[in-house]
Amino acid sequence: MSTMLSTIIRPAEEIARFLVRRAAIARLCELDDDALKDIGLARSEIEAAAYGLMTASKRARLS
Repeated sequence: MSTMLSTIIRPAEEIARFLVRRAAIARLCELDDDALKDIGLARSEIEAAAYGLMTASKRARLS
């Protein structure tokens, strides 16, 4: 039963994470460049930030 349950739950969790990231990307894309700058992002970094590929140290080096 555990294997069958994980076969259902794991993909559902991945879909949920995907939807949350896409929603975050959509909301960030709605911001103007000044607002993005205020939170430390450039428009070209939105997707990387939503997927957790941007770290504070990496961001500091790019500035």
